[in-house]
Amino acid sequence: MAAGAGAVSAFAMAPFDLVPLLFLTFPVLVWLIDGAVSEPAGNPFSRMMHGFKPGFFFGFGFFLLSMWWVGNALLVEAKSFAWALPLAIIALPAILGVFWGFATALASLFWNGTIRRLFMLAACLALAEYLRGFVATGLPWNTLSYAAYPTPLLMQSASIFGIYAMTAFAVLVFSTGGAIVLGSSATGFSSFRRAAVLSIVLIGAHVLFGIWRIPPGDMKTVEDVSIRIVQPGIPQADKFSAAKHPEHFRRYLDLSTSPGDNKPGLSGTTHLFWPESVFPYLLTERKDTLASIAAMLPEGTSLITGAARAEAASLGDGSNFVFNSVYVINDGGLIVSAADKVHLVPFGEYLPFQDLLESIGVQQLTKLQGGFEPGASRKLLQTGLGPSFLPLVCYEIIFSGQLGNGLTERPGFIANLTNDSWFGFSPGPFQHERQSVLRAVEEGLPVVRVANNGVSGVYDPYGRPLVRTSLNEIVALDAALPESLPPTVFSKFGTTIFYSAFGVFFLIGAMPSIRRRVRIQN
Repeated sequence: MAAGAGAVSAFAMAPFDLVPLLFLTFPVLVWLIDGAVSEPAGNPFSRMMHGFKPGFFFGFGFFLLSMWWVGNALLVEAKSFAWALPLAIIALPAILGVFWGFATALASLFWNGTIRRLFMLAACLALAEYLRGFVATGLPWNTLSYAAYPTPLLMQSASIFGIYAMTAFAVLVFSTGGAIVLGSSATGFSSFRRAAVLSIVLIGAHVLFGIWRIPPGDMKTVEDVSIRIVQPGIPQADKFSAAKHPEHFRRYLDLSTSPGDNKPGLSGTTHLFWPESVFPYLLTERKDTLASIAAMLPEGTSLITGAARAEAASLGDGSNFVFNSVYVINDGGLIVSAADKVHLVPFGEYLPFQDLLESIGVQQLTKLQGGFEPGASRKLLQTGLGPSFLPLVCYEIIFSGQLGNGLTERPGFIANLTNDSWFGFSPGPFQHERQSVLRAVEEGLPVVRVANNGVSGVYDPYGRPLVRTSLNEIVALDAALPESLPPTVFSKFGTTIFYSAFGVFFLIGAMPSIRRRVRIQN
């Protein structure tokens, strides 16, 4: 039952956004914990084990149905990676489910038959989701509070709370039906009424804040900056084919120079964006490619593109470190600056215990001997026109509150270059887009997002798309660059907001247990 309720909950995430389902599934979780902790437990550890099971299976069902598409990446080269499908489809949801099992196990220590148990569940699940963003390099994909942010109107609370603190409020609201105390209809109705009133107040505040924060009319844009994003839609199975690259490169050139709605070709464009990992070779070794780029770019236009970058290793054997990078190339075909991806994808771009696993024939999806190296730190890039920007490659953008780590100044916008074609026609690209848009609202910064295939677009700091592609669409789109907002509450205080929300919810949830222990001691 827990796994089934969790699986149904997955449809509250993008692209389905059936958020009302959570008002049915979270009460099921609450009642299952009610039943689990009512079983005899000789000690706190036994009680926690009873409480662990509902959360684990609920989480397993949720992640199984919301992240099954990860397995698509293994089928791109099925002969090499199909053996790992059970790990991606079954083991990954089970590992992520452990975090939710930990949350309900901790909550079970303070569980009681009042409305306060909803606060405890909200606090513990928020903590679990926060930890999921850090432990073992972190994977905060489909954090629970994304269900509270299906539209720009309902995203604005992220500018204050971020996704982790908002998880506590979301779980509390969705668990309203669980306030009915089993076995006592009078008390149950009273608890339900109080929970319903609290939920209505929180939902109303959530909506009204969105209405108040989003200004009427169009967003102001940066003067003298014009953006073009190119989504080439190259099949992942062919993307790194050296034989087919000339055809692919011609597609990039043709799309980049194609007539737009309001202008011929690249005339007037200042920033041309291509997606992650465009070239199946080191761009610095191909003067012919750089010459073609120079011939394509009008004066004053810069290309921002994903590419591999090599740097000589200090081993004395001629070996190189290879980075997944973003290049800025000027109209003369010169690479004027670059930034490296800092947060790499385990098993996609590198292997834990790389040498050991390679020695037994295991490879990461990119099949790069030795794997990619992580960049040393975040770095802002500048084209010479318009504001500086923060380049984030692929899933780097899903890490809430960690975007500006190491930066000494605030960028004018975020550029997210990605390659979501690994995941085919599935919920994955839509979920990735949703998480990217939430970073815009959290940070008060526009996001320029460009994918090889997926959902590309330009979004203002309120999460509204100026332009947006469809999945599997081969297209170039033009847009102005929205102005950034002053730093948001979340961008200033970040994790402090989460710690405060967690502390308040946890204390409210634990209060009956604390009072009971004080009375026993007295």
